[in-house]
Amino acid sequence: MITTATAHKNKERGRPREFDIEQALDLAMIVFRQKGYHATSISDLGEAMNLSAGSIYKAFKDKRSLFLQVFERYLLLRNTELRRRLAPCVSGREKITELLQFYLDSARATEGRRGCLVVASAIALQTMDQALAQRIDEVVRRNQRFLVSLLELGQEDGSIDNTLNREAAAGLILCIAFGMRVTGKVGDVTHEEQTLALALKVLG
Repeated sequence: MITTATAHKNKERGRPREFDIEQALDLAMIVFRQKGYHATSISDLGEAMNLSAGSIYKAFKDKRSLFLQVFERYLLLRNTELRRRLAPCVSGREKITELLQFYLDSARATEGRRGCLVVASAIALQTMDQALAQRIDEVVRRNQRFLVSLLELGQEDGSIDNTLNREAAAGLILCIAFGMRVTGKVGDVTHEEQTLALALKVLG
């Protein structure tokens, strides 16, 4: 016979471990940022999240599903912080300047070495399944549209050259911002003030 205590123990064993979902995603985020999607194993994630493989599968289904939740949380956290920093800025030029400073700050020290999940995923775009690749592509395009809106604001308020091609300028600024994150993966961006000044020359 199975005793009540044994039955209860077996029932508990079949349940996923209780844990804070946001904390778990934040811990998994560090691994995905450092190693990339493909190089990250369930074992890596389990060690970082302090969860068994079984608990991860029960809670998130598989690595792909976990990555998608991590990716969306990464976007939420980054966008919230960026909006906070842009809020005090008035002109379009000020907002773009602060946006570039935000990327510079993110490329330093520990934060920089962990890398950008969007940039790393965009680099691996061609080796991801269609749905994942489409999601990453959507985010990159959305970033560029946001830059276009800031450039448009700057042209309307007179802080940015009115003859500037917004689409082309947004693409260049996005390349510069993403390049900062790539550089930050291996070392701090050197000559920050000069780098920012050169980047802003595109605005006229």
